[in-house]
Amino acid sequence: MRIDHFAYQQATRVAGFGLLLQLAVGIVLLVLGQVLEDMAMGAAALYVLPGIVVWAALIVVFHQHKLERLEALERSEIEAARVEGRGVFEQETVASDAAARRLGLVHSYLVPAASLIAAGLLMGLGIAALQRYATFDDPAEFLVGGSLGWQLAICVGLSLVSFIFSRFVAGMARQTAWQSLRGGAGFMVGTALVLLALAVGIVLQVFQQPRALEIVSQGIAWFMILAASEIVLNFILNLYRPRRPGEYPRPAFDSRVLGLLAAPDNIVRSINEAINYQFGFDITSSWGYQLLLRSFAALAVLGVVVLVLLSTVVVVGPGQQAVRLRGGRIVGELEQGTLLFKWPWPFETAEVVNVGLVRSLALGPTPLRPEKVNRWVAPQSPDPDRHPFIVAAPRLATEARRELGAGSAAAAALGAATVAVPPSMAAPLPPPADGIEAQFALIDADVIMTYRIRDGGLLDWLNFCNDTRMRRGQLDMRERALRAIAMRELSQFLSTQPLDAVLSPQGGSLGSALRERIQAAFDRDRTGVEVIAVIAPVLKPPGEAAEMYESISVETQNARKTLEEANRAVGTTMAMLVGDASQSASLVEAIQAFQKLRESKGDQDPAVIEARIELERRLTANPAQVSRELMQARAKGWQAHMEVRRAAEEVLGQAESYRAAPELYMQRRTMEVIGQILSNVRVKYVLGVDPSRVEMQFNMQSPDPGLNVREYLQRPDGK
Repeated sequence: MRIDHFAYQQATRVAGFGLLLQLAVGIVLLVLGQVLEDMAMGAAALYVLPGIVVWAALIVVFHQHKLERLEALERSEIEAARVEGRGVFEQETVASDAAARRLGLVHSYLVPAASLIAAGLLMGLGIAALQRYATFDDPAEFLVGGSLGWQLAICVGLSLVSFIFSRFVAGMARQTAWQSLRGGAGFMVGTALVLLALAVGIVLQVFQQPRALEIVSQGIAWFMILAASEIVLNFILNLYRPRRPGEYPRPAFDSRVLGLLAAPDNIVRSINEAINYQFGFDITSSWGYQLLLRSFAALAVLGVVVLVLLSTVVVVGPGQQAVRLRGGRIVGELEQGTLLFKWPWPFETAEVVNVGLVRSLALGPTPLRPEKVNRWVAPQSPDPDRHPFIVAAPRLATEARRELGAGSAAAAALGAATVAVPPSMAAPLPPPADGIEAQFALIDADVIMTYRIRDGGLLDWLNFCNDTRMRRGQLDMRERALRAIAMRELSQFLSTQPLDAVLSPQGGSLGSALRERIQAAFDRDRTGVEVIAVIAPVLKPPGEAAEMYESISVETQNARKTLEEANRAVGTTMAMLVGDASQSASLVEAIQAFQKLRESKGDQDPAVIEARIELERRLTANPAQVSRELMQARAKGWQAHMEVRRAAEEVLGQAESYRAAPELYMQRRTMEVIGQILSNVRVKYVLGVDPSRVEMQFNMQSPDPGLNVREYLQRPDGK
């Protein structure tokens, strides 16, 4: 092929046609996406429109090549017209290379700039599309057009036109002068692939695959990001790739991967070369390899037939159940542990479910992070979606109010001093019909429900709800519906249970009652679910109120400790007093009854005497302190009685002496009394002697302790 300005002029026209085709395809997709409200077509337009930059850069490049060739032709004509060895225009040779210099600037600056602009557009639009899709919580937020038939026809037609044009441009790019067209061919074949993927998504949408177009749109966004990454990588490699003089660099927007897709024969040639290289000789020219190539179509058809036949058989395991779906509708009977035969895909599909799998579902907020020690006041990360449950007032407070009666001062005091419901947690409600004030409290709970599909309940399970999963959602629609039903029953059940019964359940009563209630609700809605267990790993007061409960628990334990110590002291004391602590209560009652009887009838009543004797008998039955005191008192009584009796007998024995000599008896008794008294006094007086005959001398002396310092100092001799 002769490389002249006509060749580059032809390339310029082809690049211009590619620009118009790229622009037309992009505008058609963008307009249809807006008119039909189809997000998938809008996503395809995001990839097609940046290709305008590539075709525009190719137009400028080939036009500048044309100018450079014309300039070279003029220079050659001037050189041929020289008459002498030195021409008139020889001095202007350098100045006449302006087009060549502009061509170098185009390849050095314009083409890399266009590559970076295209990469930036692809990268920015792809990331923006992914971020927009990430904000969708409901699959219904992704809009799909209502004219799927027309959309499919347009996508297939534009894809076919784009692929044919890319093949035409790729064929031109085999010529050395038109090699830069490979970048446009690659971008055009990328457009064809995007449109083909969009057509496949529309077909799947027709076959009741609601998320097909959304997945295709996300794939287009990722394809844009990968294409932009390849352009940037090519740009960096071009900076360090050595070139021969006069060789122009390969544009960065010339994708190697898309270039292979634009020229599939190159792929086959590359595969043949790789095989020959691995075996070390030209194996592709052998008869076996040629036979394989000639039979490749038949083998491909056979493989497709085998795949279609395999799609008609589904293996259902022992713990699985399956049904056939035709257009989303259940047909046929329920199958388990057998081979299921159906029409080939996509006419019929099979839904195989592991019915023996035990699943778990968290009722309420996100479960708390488990710790080694489950403390009520343990710090937890704040969760705005975590809300407490409502429970009824404590059973003790309710029963006490009912016994005391509404409006009484004791009931009001009890309500103010109820330890189980702090004021910050209890909210008074209007009084019920019986006139007793009702209260509710709050608790923070994690409730986990484990369930499985009931035996023979797969049809109810599938008919109950679909399994569509919302974006960024951990549960599908069926699990969300089950959770909503279970949450309703859980909330209603807890609102009727006293707080103390919830925080301190007896055994498995709480879980069993919840399981039966939720199972009844599932059976009413025909969910096909069997509830295995309902467990509550966390039950505690919410927020800062847990500290109040812990202080109450501590005070309760202290009160129990004090009570136990008092009971122990009572038991010890009563055992010491009466010998048997178990009889202390009956003895106290007997003493109180005796006191009442004595107060009413007196001490001399026979019944009182008989009761006293019986009480003393019971008190002295066991060897203890009371028995000992009673025995000592009885002994002292007998001793006093014997002393009095002895004195009486002594008096009666001296009566005869008094009758015999009264005067002598009286003097003798008087002298005995005086002798007994004078023996205990310090001063004694002698009576009955004549004072004139008595001489009394007194010598007052006291013992010297040997430490009388004052007397020692008063002595004249100092001794």
